[in-house]
Amino acid sequence: MPKIASISVAVARVPLDRPTSFSTRTVTERHFCIVKVRSTDGVEGIGFCYVGSKGGDIAKVAVEQLLAPVLIGQDSHRSEGLWNEMYQEALLQGRSGAVMRGISILDTALWDLNARSAGLPLHDYLGCLNREKVMAYCSGGYYLDGKTPADLGRELAGYVELGFTAVKMKTGRLSPAEEEKRVAAARAAIGPDVLLMLDVNNGWADLPTALEYVRRFEAYNPYFLEEPFLPDAIDLHARLAQLTSITLATGEIEVGRWRFRELVEAGGAEILQADAAVCGGISEWRRIAAHAGSCGVTVSPHWFHDLHAPLVAATPNARYVEYFLDDQVLNFRRLIDRQLEHEGGWLMLHQTPGLGFGFDEAAVARYAGGASAWTVISQGR
Repeated sequence: MPKIASISVAVARVPLDRPTSFSTRTVTERHFCIVKVRSTDGVEGIGFCYVGSKGGDIAKVAVEQLLAPVLIGQDSHRSEGLWNEMYQEALLQGRSGAVMRGISILDTALWDLNARSAGLPLHDYLGCLNREKVMAYCSGGYYLDGKTPADLGRELAGYVELGFTAVKMKTGRLSPAEEEKRVAAARAAIGPDVLLMLDVNNGWADLPTALEYVRRFEAYNPYFLEEPFLPDAIDLHARLAQLTSITLATGEIEVGRWRFRELVEAGGAEILQADAAVCGGISEWRRIAAHAGSCGVTVSPHWFHDLHAPLVAATPNARYVEYFLDDQVLNFRRLIDRQLEHEGGWLMLHQTPGLGFGFDEAAVARYAGGASAWTVISQGR
């Protein structure tokens, strides 16, 4: 049986073309921790995660010093055992944040490696429900200098013209009255039948503030309201869910099956947005999704559509993949050699082994520091 021979890790720092804002912050660049796991028979799997707008090396150190040494020389198909051993190794340094993202990156790479070794697309390797395509919503509606509610409406209507029947916009940065104007413009532009998602990005600190906005938004029939509070405020999510007709969605920066269980049991969300690159990798994502399914809760994962499309294709209670049309915000797209295509609001799954794409090494060199961007961990190092 082939063993894990080496692990390569790098951090790519990719600037945004334009400063882009959420409810609580403005982003000018994104850091991505990326890995390649190579087996003794020469097959390679990849993993990746967004690790913030500064301090991306924290995740790299976790991979290099804590986690990769656990994997070297091991059988990659022993994925459950390897996950447990990485988690145990990381208990003192952090069960969330950059360290858990390091576990997520490596676990993803193991699944990719194993699917490639089997010669199967990842969705087939996982045991898919859908082999060709998955539903997507088009994500956008960010704050840019000079962008008006009418501009926002035209942006979202453009997604609908491409065939998307669900779209998402940001909210919560401006006053309740100003945000109502943005939501109203969005609804008017896309019509009554297109699903409209609203993303607050943890923008509200208390229930009275949230209700000022939510009461105004209810008239526009949002499909869900995302991340109204900080992730630790599970009680606030649960109380807001009882006070509004809008479905709550959250979990994109939450980690581990235990925290998601708390969230579900408290009634804090009916849609979980677990991100496999954040929550503990594909292994943990599947555990979270299975528990959610047993509770009648839907999963619509956050962010990396390249990673999540095959997971949604293999998960009975998963509905939507979040899709970004260009690389203005999800500029990870600049680091890979193949993009998912969309048709009429669906994402077309790759049909080649594993995730179906690799890193663009020229782009990695450009954004990660040249030819020496990769740090390689192997036996005896």
